[in-house]
Amino acid sequence: MIKNLLISINSKEENRGAVEFQIVNFTNKIRRLTLHLELHKKDYLSQRGLRKILGKRQRLLAYLSKKNRVHYKELIGQLSIRETKIR
Repeated sequence: MIKNLLISINSKEENRGAVEFQIVNFTNKIRRLTLHLELHKKDYLSQRGLRKILGKRQRLLAYLSKKNRVHYKELIGQLSIRETKIR
């Protein structure tokens, strides 16, 4: 079930330092942790880790939206996540 939710990136784009790759990787971790927390509601350390990863992904998405709006729109469409609010 978890493998169906995980999103893979093309083999040619497997540059682990790329912002897009990091966002996809964080999204996979977030989905895994969310499934874990549905079973273990009182796992507060995992909740803290989830909040940290969410913050990192939010900062990377903000950076990507400023640098390359087209890639940002494609990525949030592919990952089916909401657009971040701009402060």
